[in-house]
Amino acid sequence: MTAVWQEVRRQLLNVIKTAHFMNPAGQEVYFDINGDMPNQLDIQNFQFFLNGTSRIAKVGIFRSWAPDEQQIQIDTTAILWTAGAIEVPHAVCSESCGTGYRKATVKRQPICCFDCILCSEGKISNQTDSNDCITCPVDEWPTYEQDKCIPKTIEFLSYKEELGASLATVSVLFTALTASVLCVFIKFRDTPVIKANNRDLSYLLLLGLFLCFLCSLLFIGRPERVTCLIRQFAFGVIFTFSVSCVMAKTITVIVAFTASKPSSSMKKWVGPKTPSLLIVLCSLGQVVICVAWLFILPPFPSKNMKIKLGKIIVECQEGSSIAFSCMLGYMGLLAVLCLVIAFLARKLPDTFNEAQMITTSMFIFLSVWTSFIPAYLSTQGKYMVAVEVFAILASGAGLLCSIFLPKCYIVLLRPEKNTRKHITGKANTSAK
Repeated sequence: MTAVWQEVRRQLLNVIKTAHFMNPAGQEVYFDINGDMPNQLDIQNFQFFLNGTSRIAKVGIFRSWAPDEQQIQIDTTAILWTAGAIEVPHAVCSESCGTGYRKATVKRQPICCFDCILCSEGKISNQTDSNDCITCPVDEWPTYEQDKCIPKTIEFLSYKEELGASLATVSVLFTALTASVLCVFIKFRDTPVIKANNRDLSYLLLLGLFLCFLCSLLFIGRPERVTCLIRQFAFGVIFTFSVSCVMAKTITVIVAFTASKPSSSMKKWVGPKTPSLLIVLCSLGQVVICVAWLFILPPFPSKNMKIKLGKIIVECQEGSSIAFSCMLGYMGLLAVLCLVIAFLARKLPDTFNEAQMITTSMFIFLSVWTSFIPAYLSTQGKYMVAVEVFAILASGAGLLCSIFLPKCYIVLLRPEKNTRKHITGKANTSAK
C-alpha cells in the first residue's frame, strides 16, 4: 500500500511541475523544479507616528526566483522605527565589547545581555565581542589598551641609565684617585712618612684597591656568561687580598714594636717574609672557596620574568647562595680579625700610629658590609646589583681615605711634618 501512495505522489508532483496557467485574478501560476511556486512578496513597514496616526508603507520586495544576493531588496531610508526613530535599534540589550574586553554573561538574563570585562593581566582581546581573552607569550606583554601583545622591556643595570652611569663614574674616579695615590707613594718613597709604614705593603694594598674599584665595573652592563662567572670571583679574591694586606700591615706594626724590646722572641718574624706569607695564606683560603663555587654550582645569567610585570630582568643568578655566603663570611672574618688586632695596637707609640687609621678603616669596612646584607636581600633586579656595587665602592673608599689620604696630605701639603723627628715624636719633645 505504501508503494502505491509513493507512486501516486510522484505522478502528482510531475503534474504540478508542468502546470502553468493564469488564475481568475490574472496572475501567472507555475512551479519550479522543486515544486515550489515562485512568487514576489512585498515587504511592508507598519509606521506609527507621534500624533497617533499610522500607515503601512512598502519598503522592499522579496523575489524567490532571483539569485540569493538579489532576492531581498529593501529601501532602508523608507523604514520608520518605533517612536519615529530612523536608526536601526540594537538587536541586543548590551553594547558591543571593544578590544581589550571580553563578554561575560549576566545571570538570569537572555544570552544577548552581557557585561564587558577588562582582560586580566597578561591577556589581550584583539576583536570586538570576544568571548575569551588570549594569553600573551612569556616574553611579551599587553599594551595599555590590552588589544595586542608587545615585547617585554628588558631591564638590567646599564651604563646608559643614570644609576649605572653614576656608579661607573664614581668607580672610575676612585680608580684614578687610587692610581694618583700610588704615584705619590712611589715618587716620595724615600720620605719618612712613606717609609714608616711599610712601603711594599702599601703598594700591594693600593694595587688591590685599584683592582677593587675596577672590579665594580663588571657588575654594570648586560649580564653575560663570562661576566657572571668572573665578577663574584674577582670581587671576593681581590677584596680578600686587600683585607689581607691591611691585616699584614697591622701585624707588622705589632711585630716591629714587640721585636724592639730586649730579648724579644719576635725578632725572627721581622722582615718581608711574614707579611707576604700571611697575604698568600689568607688570599688562598678565598681562592679555594671561589674555585669550588665555580666548579660545583657556578653563577649564570638568567631572565627573570616574575619580579616585575611587563619586564624581563636580566640578572646573574649566584648559583649557590651557600657559596656566596661563605665568600662574604670569610672576607668578614678576616676584617673582624684585622679590626680586633688593629684596635689592640692602636695605643702603640706614635712611630706606629698607622694602627689607629687601620682601626678606622676596618670599622668603616665592616659597617658597610653589615648594612649591605639586609639591603641586598630586600632589593630585586638591577637595584640589588646597584647595592653591591655601592658596597664595593664605599668599603674601598673607606680603606683608601682612612689609610692613605692622611699620609698624602702630609707629603703634599705639610712637607715640614714629613721628617723623622715628627714621625718619631721627638719634634714635640724638643719643642717643650
